[in-house]
Amino acid sequence: MAKTVSIGIQDFEKIIERDVFYIDKTIFIKEWWESGDDVTLITRPRRFGKTLTISMTEYFFSNKYSGKKQLFQNFGIWKNEKFRQFRENILLSA
Repeated sequence: MAKTVSIGIQDFEKIIERDVFYIDKTIFIKEWWESGDDVTLITRPRRFGKTLTISMTEYFFSNKYSGKKQLFQNFGIWKNEKFRQFRENILLSA
């Protein structure tokens, strides 16, 4: 079955579970983390995916979702060994 385009889903897990069309933004996690910025302000036009990007970031870093690593296995951030290990270590230490 072909993937559909979903408008209105703002939860990363729902996007992955429902297998809807998703443009991989997981490398944002690496770029944001390595930037070392004290504050990050994400300003983009409406419907650009800000809330979904924040949801994805929460799933990656929050120990609340420690059992959800499969959500990232098909995306760019998971191909980076450093961040795969980083996620495992940060969630184990929490």
